[in-house]
Amino acid sequence: MTRRAKITPQRAVRPASSKSAPAARIVRPRDLGISRSHLARLVARGQAERVARGLYRLAGAERTTHHTVALVARRVPHGIVCLLSALSIHDIGTQVPHEVWLAVDRKARKPELGDLPVRIVRFSGATMEHGIEHRLIEGIPVAVTNPARTVVDCFRYRNKVGLDVALEALAEALRTRKVTVDAVHEMAAACRALSVVRPYLEAFAWR
Repeated sequence: MTRRAKITPQRAVRPASSKSAPAARIVRPRDLGISRSHLARLVARGQAERVARGLYRLAGAERTTHHTVALVARRVPHGIVCLLSALSIHDIGTQVPHEVWLAVDRKARKPELGDLPVRIVRFSGATMEHGIEHRLIEGIPVAVTNPARTVVDCFRYRNKVGLDVALEALAEALRTRKVTVDAVHEMAAACRALSVVRPYLEAFAWR
């Protein structure tokens, strides 16, 4: 009689997008193929930790600076990390957001994330695709706006984040060479925000 393989926390699934990617550090019971009662026993033994509703971190998995971003991405895989949270991920400027800025399609239902600090904004049409990059944070696939798109979005949403934040983002991204004037110009045009961004971009270009 063939014995069933014992399931342990270390057998967490790898992200479906890559067979060679690191095992996810933040998991749900179904990712491990175990029942909630079994997972509760693992928590009691210190082999797993509940980090949010329905989400657990396996023993030995370190919490990173962007831990909350990973939690939100696990809950809302179709969301795009943007604005202040994207600035933090790209290490642009001095913003330290206390909530995850997350964009979803304007037609999508607002995610219910009562136990996680999230600020929802709406993207539509092509803005859900322009300047989006993908990375792993704590083993979780995360979609995030790239540096040029992030800078442009700060101007697009200046009434939400503040014009001072947008100006700092542009100055710092250019100073650290994370963007070029041409890259920001092209992204602003793609997002139909050139009329807003151009005056500030030209001012920095002539410095």
